[in-house]
Amino acid sequence: MFLIFGIDGGEDRLDFVQNVICSCCGGYGRIEVYVVYSVFTLFFLPVFRFGKRYYARMSCCGAACSISKETGKAIEKKKISEIPEEELKFTGSGARHHCAYCGFETDEDFQYCPKCGRPF
Repeated sequence: MFLIFGIDGGEDRLDFVQNVICSCCGGYGRIEVYVVYSVFTLFFLPVFRFGKRYYARMSCCGAACSISKETGKAIEKKKISEIPEEELKFTGSGARHHCAYCGFETDEDFQYCPKCGRPF
């Protein structure tokens, strides 16, 4: 007899929306909350989930930040309707880039300055 088991990953969007003005791009968007987890499978059937992590993502620019397990669990159980402002520290594509060499500024997600070619 043999066993087929494995570990897979998964991601679910939670039923939570908070409308805000984005601190990264300045646009009006909504905060969406996701849970990321690992799943132990036996004969290709999920047995249990472990290693849950929660993160929030802006709909306007895709900026993301992790949130605490306590806040994530409270959102899953629908106990809170708003994430505290001090917990949201977004980073991502909405951040404004400024070249230290030539002074060029852009909202685009470039690794190198389009004007002088040096890294941001």
